[in-house]
Amino acid sequence: MTVFELRDVAAGYGPFRALFGVSLAIEPGEAVALVGPNGAGKTTIARVASGLVAPTAGAVIVDGADLTGAHAFEFARAGVAHAPEGRSVFATLTVEENLVLSYRRALGRRSVRGGLERAYELFPPLERRRRQLAGNLSGGEQRMLSMARVLVEVPKLLIADELSLGLAPIIVAQTYDSLHKLRATGTSLLIVEQHVGHALRLCDRVATLDHGTISWTGTSADALDRVTTQLSAAH
Repeated sequence: MTVFELRDVAAGYGPFRALFGVSLAIEPGEAVALVGPNGAGKTTIARVASGLVAPTAGAVIVDGADLTGAHAFEFARAGVAHAPEGRSVFATLTVEENLVLSYRRALGRRSVRGGLERAYELFPPLERRRRQLAGNLSGGEQRMLSMARVLVEVPKLLIADELSLGLAPIIVAQTYDSLHKLRATGTSLLIVEQHVGHALRLCDRVATLDHGTISWTGTSADALDRVTTQLSAAH
């Protein structure tokens, strides 16, 4: 059964239309990269896929259930985790306090230790900073912490929005290493990216978004060939 599917989805913000007839399916354990220029509608897809924005047309299916128009907590309950663009952390709490707060609320006090062990396994730099205030972390470390906070349980699908935005290359590489580990546990991935290098190495398939519509889909190998051809033509 398909883990996640958008069926002919349209969405927008007030009078502004951002998506037009978008269809996209993700299989169990599959990683899909959603790429495209700024303003193409990538973040809107991420928000529709996690229930933060309701589509104006079409359907959103999670693990066989129609969640079109459902609240974000219903998407989370169905196994969709969303790591949004930016750094969603409590700056005046330590790394571990941030994680404990999230895990205790979602899992209960008894399961916090297991959640912490899993977070530190996925994101080793966080364990080294566990007693440090989140506001004093580097931008990349804050990004890791914001992701670790949403991975309270092993999700069916993780939506990661613009992971590499503003981060040093070494931090981007560490973050993608963590995603490889997460995928090995069986989680499907929707990676929303503007810079495609790491995404191509992680993902099975690529969908290109242009002006609110998917203009191309194919394997990562096909996508790499397209990029190489375009670069050669430019020179």
